Amino acid sequence: MTKAYGGTRAVDDVTLAIPGGQFVALVGQSGSGKSTLLKTINRLIVPDAGRVTIDGADVGDGPAPHLRRRIGYVFQNVGLFPHLTVAENIAMPQRIGGAPVDVGGRLDQVELPHDLADRSPAQLSGGQRQRVGIARALAGEAKLLLMDEPFGALDPVTRDALGRRVRGLHDELGLTTILVTHDIAEALLLADRVLVMDAGRIVADATPAELLAGKGGPVADALVAVPREQARALAAIEGGG
Repeated sequence: MTKAYGGTRAVDDVTLAIPGGQFVALVGQSGSGKSTLLKTINRLIVPDAGRVTIDGADVGDGPAPHLRRRIGYVFQNVGLFPHLTVAENIAMPQRIGGAPVDVGGRLDQVELPHDLADRSPAQLSGGQRQRVGIARALAGEAKLLLMDEPFGALDPVTRDALGRRVRGLHDELGLTTILVTHDIAEALLLADRVLVMDAGRIVADATPAELLAGKGGPVADALVAVPREQARALAAIEGGG
């Protein structure tokens, strides 16, 4: 698959298969093509050449809203409707033609108290809003979850807790999850498989253990070196060095 903007190939002849049930992280520097590749899956971006299939069916066939009801999508700015309550936001898939939504059950899944259901998004913290966004993404019984830098605006403690909850939901619900992140440590800790992108191409496709062992190539090694050096610097501080 290829997608170009002017003379720049954001996705450059990428061929990729993701088995159901896998948790995949897409990493790489800004502009490497991660988000563009992700958005071709739910037709927010249409490729110039090639195609995307889910269970053998081309995502380009049929109406886009029907496709998107089967795919959960979470992004950094959440995108909650400010004039709707938390409960109404979570139940949005039902309002656009989906099955009835168990709002209380979805709040439980993202570890939010039920008394938040009648609040507006403006009354929530950033972490709470992102949890509501995840609950809404899963409310339509989606089995494919796409996440585009969902934790980028959160503080480190909230980010870590929410990442672990997403991994837990992935395992509990039998999801297929694709996470775009700039944070290589986050990718290594959460994903089963890490895809490293550079200039529109996938330059490494490996498990976290393989990347840590230096088997991903120079671009991957440069990314992994960042948290590794940070850990060494922290250890030196802790040891008084």
